[in-house]
Amino acid sequence: MATVNGIAKRNVAATTTASKAPSALGVMIGSQSVQQRFEKMLGKKSAGFLSSLLTLTNNNKLLATANPKTILAAAATAASLDLPINPSLGKAWIVPYKGSAQFQIGYKGVIELAMRTGKMKHIIMTPVYEGEIRDWNRFTEAYTPGEKASDNIVGYFARFETINGFSKTAYWTKEEVIAHAKRFSKAFNSGPWQSDFDAMACKTVLLSIMKTYAPMSIEMQEALESDGKAAVLNEETGEAEYIDVDAENATEQAQELTEGGKVDTVTGEIFTAEEIEASMK
Repeated sequence: MATVNGIAKRNVAATTTASKAPSALGVMIGSQSVQQRFEKMLGKKSAGFLSSLLTLTNNNKLLATANPKTILAAAATAASLDLPINPSLGKAWIVPYKGSAQFQIGYKGVIELAMRTGKMKHIIMTPVYEGEIRDWNRFTEAYTPGEKASDNIVGYFARFETINGFSKTAYWTKEEVIAHAKRFSKAFNSGPWQSDFDAMACKTVLLSIMKTYAPMSIEMQEALESDGKAAVLNEETGEAEYIDVDAENATEQAQELTEGGKVDTVTGEIFTAEEIEASMK
């Protein structure tokens, strides 16, 4: 049976002509300390998860050139939430942005975490085609259902209901979603906003009501705090610190922050700088 270490070695060998980042990541993943951390978070699923991380990185030119420490940190966030990083599943993504990697949760991941609370009765989010919604009133959340008139998507609808009967509904036009994404998403011009726009749009509208009105688990809070950010943890304080990849000193900042490592949210243990550096030798 293939081991993660063996998979890592084969992937590293297969990318000898590629950039340095994937090779470094492969060596890091092949180290015993990193494998043990992920095994504590994912158990028997860790080998498949780390294999998918290598495949994902090697098949994405932008991600392949990102800081491997931030790739591993983003993967650890997804692992701590027990969310797969296969893009086709739409639950979590690892997105490259200006030389770093960011964790992004998908709308299916939001739904999964919400349902894990045991407080949700019903969740829906969907693209809205021309003619399907008429007379939307954002104050009363009332609307008149209509018939689909074309295959043209004009907006996005989201609604949830808790088991105690509380509900909240939102509808955004496609133009409103685009304006919001351009304003608040630094990676709007790359990653899932370009490859999976409808999925990201559904997530945006769903989160617009979930963040304020839905019951929040610790998992959900962690996911939303990490969403769209390149994060490491300061070993001295135990606090999460985020790399501002738009800053002029982003490289130096990333090197400084990664001295703190990345915490395993299940065990409370930290990936220290010494462990990461040792795994790369």
